[in-house]
Amino acid sequence: MHNLSFKRIGASLRDATRSLLPRRGTPSRRVGTQRLNAKVHRGVSLRTSALPLAFLCVLLLLLLPLPAWAGQTQPERTPLTLELLQERLRTPTLREGNLTVDLQKMAIDLRPENASFRDAFYQLLRKELGTKPLGLDLSYALILGDFVGSDLSLRTPLYAKAIAPIFTPTEQEKLERLRFVCLESLAIALPNSKDCRSLLGTESTPASEIAVFRGVLTLVQTRFNGEVKFSNTFFLQSVDAQGATFLQPTNWTETRFARPVSFTSVNFQQPSNFQGSIFFEKANFKKIKFRELADFQGSIFENTANFNQATFKQLAKFNSVQWQGNADFSEVYFANQAQFTKADFNQFLLLTEATFEQSVSFREAEFNQLVNLQGANILNQADFSDARFAKEACLSVPGLTFNSNQAKILGNPGQIGQMFCIPTLQGNQNVLRNLGQNFRQQQQVADANELEYTKQRLRLIEFGHRLTATNINSATVASLMNLGFSATQAQAIAQRRLLKSFRNSSELLTIADIDLKKYTQLSDRLIVGETLSIGGWLLQAWSWLALSVLLLLSGYGTNFWLVFGVGGLAIAYFGLLFWLVDRYRRLHPVPIIPTSYETISILVSFSVLEFFSLLAIFRNTAQPWLTLGCLFIIIVPVPMALLIRLYQQGRYHDLMDVSYFTEDGTFRQLRLLIGRLPVIPRNQTFRERYMPLLGDRHWNWLNYYDFSLNNLVKLGFNDIRLRDEHLPGIISALAWYQWSLGLIYITLVLWTLSRTIPGLNLLIYLK
Repeated sequence: MHNLSFKRIGASLRDATRSLLPRRGTPSRRVGTQRLNAKVHRGVSLRTSALPLAFLCVLLLLLLPLPAWAGQTQPERTPLTLELLQERLRTPTLREGNLTVDLQKMAIDLRPENASFRDAFYQLLRKELGTKPLGLDLSYALILGDFVGSDLSLRTPLYAKAIAPIFTPTEQEKLERLRFVCLESLAIALPNSKDCRSLLGTESTPASEIAVFRGVLTLVQTRFNGEVKFSNTFFLQSVDAQGATFLQPTNWTETRFARPVSFTSVNFQQPSNFQGSIFFEKANFKKIKFRELADFQGSIFENTANFNQATFKQLAKFNSVQWQGNADFSEVYFANQAQFTKADFNQFLLLTEATFEQSVSFREAEFNQLVNLQGANILNQADFSDARFAKEACLSVPGLTFNSNQAKILGNPGQIGQMFCIPTLQGNQNVLRNLGQNFRQQQQVADANELEYTKQRLRLIEFGHRLTATNINSATVASLMNLGFSATQAQAIAQRRLLKSFRNSSELLTIADIDLKKYTQLSDRLIVGETLSIGGWLLQAWSWLALSVLLLLSGYGTNFWLVFGVGGLAIAYFGLLFWLVDRYRRLHPVPIIPTSYETISILVSFSVLEFFSLLAIFRNTAQPWLTLGCLFIIIVPVPMALLIRLYQQGRYHDLMDVSYFTEDGTFRQLRLLIGRLPVIPRNQTFRERYMPLLGDRHWNWLNYYDFSLNNLVKLGFNDIRLRDEHLPGIISALAWYQWSLGLIYITLVLWTLSRTIPGLNLLIYLK
């Protein structure tokens, strides 16, 4: 109709334009010409401007596309009468194996002024749909007035003994399943549900009844001009409402869907209420538009819920929702607040490329699997406070768009930082930096440090990959074949890089001989870049080694208790070694050995210190055995080699009965001994001040721990050093070795403290 009207307009304009053109042989045209000649200046100007303008208007109207409202063709709807309704009820159509009442493309007037038809409409349909498992097809129909869908259903209680015998065994089984789910969720998500709460009673009451819709409900492209009410309704078959339009509020409160439901591309112009609903099978809300409030509070999705590409213009409530299957919110646009408080996600939550314009709340939510935020846009605030994450769950945030100066991510201090997982550092450095800055602004130093640890761990993986992976820009054909490529594929790679070097490994897929399977199999063992020289490779290896040590021994300066455990282990170990070389000297010819009391004391104290140090290490690192292995390599080989050599050559020198260790006898106090060296100077006054340790004291074994503490941490109760005369060089080398390690360790301690305690770095730098 609209196309015809536009054609008529175009034809009229063309006729009007032709009337302006000259026509030979007509008297009227000759008269017009004479008049124009008489008024040449004004006439010529008028004609030369009017003709192009008319042609331009015609061309625009003919060539421009029609507007959207003109291109849409509205279906021709037939007004539904009682006679036509009765005829359709008597002759249902068979569709996909189900008998269906066909009311497609009908205009159904259910407004109050048409009350007699409305009452008869509900009465006739309820009688047929309740006694027979008939479907109802309202596709492309126009519903005027409120549509109370629950009045088309058969009401029945949920008690097994009270269920109407008219239901088939399959239908009764579905009702029993609903009863089972209700009993499970009474204390979790649906404490206020009418049909679920009624199960706590002992007998059936009208309040415990539920409306049962037995057949398939089809609402494809249906337009509802009034309110739609399906509250407390149980659909035993599928519901298909693709492309439907709801201009007024819709009420699906406590509705149960036993079969798959599709609301694809549905347009809700007013608030829609799905509160307390149960979806037993897949629920498809793809490309749906909620222009007002969308309320799904307390609902249960027993299967996959697909909200892909949906749009929520106003508040979206998903509080206390149970998601038994995957929850897909990929590419969803939340223009207003989104609430997922106390939601339970048993499977994956997919928020890939979702956009949150306003705040989103996951407070007290429970995540049992991965939360995929890849490419998501958080423009305001995301709250994960008091959320619980299972062991397998994490927040996957590669490519996350998040500006810490404008938005915030909230979570429990000391916990939320551990929940982020990023597979690679490439392309995600900005994400990690923004997340770290976000938690530092909130004074959540532990979470910011956890993200820094994640960043450095990914960098370590990159270093290792560069050292061990094969560079496809420089590898020989034989190396490529040893890697796993066939001879043909290796030759194709060699020929391709002669023309142009590879910029990334994915360019291998442009080679016809290499398929996706082979690329996926070998991509982790490939690298693209400049070939490293021997010196460059060694520098890269040194960077990898240094970063490995920092990560294993301190979590890259982010874990003080890990550093404390490492230091305690080293202090106890060296204290035991110093006690051994000083108190256990020889057996022949005259034994110089410690007493049994001192031996038991040192061994017990060593065990206690080692236990607490190991406890600190195992509780504060994900790789405790690697940490212990790294520490073992640093503190065991060199001291043990010196110790073995010492006992091999024996000790035969002066002052054999005097301790190698001396202490400052002028005063006792807790001292910070940063500049102290492990051996006293060769000066008589120092020899008078520093007196040998007394071996006949029961507490003498504590002095060796004090010396080890002085050497490693530069802090001690007494200034204990080695004597300067008649001292075996091996013992001096052992003390100097620990003292050298102490310089590195105290630097590591101060660096870690500055990163873990806010403001302490200023104190350290000022001193």
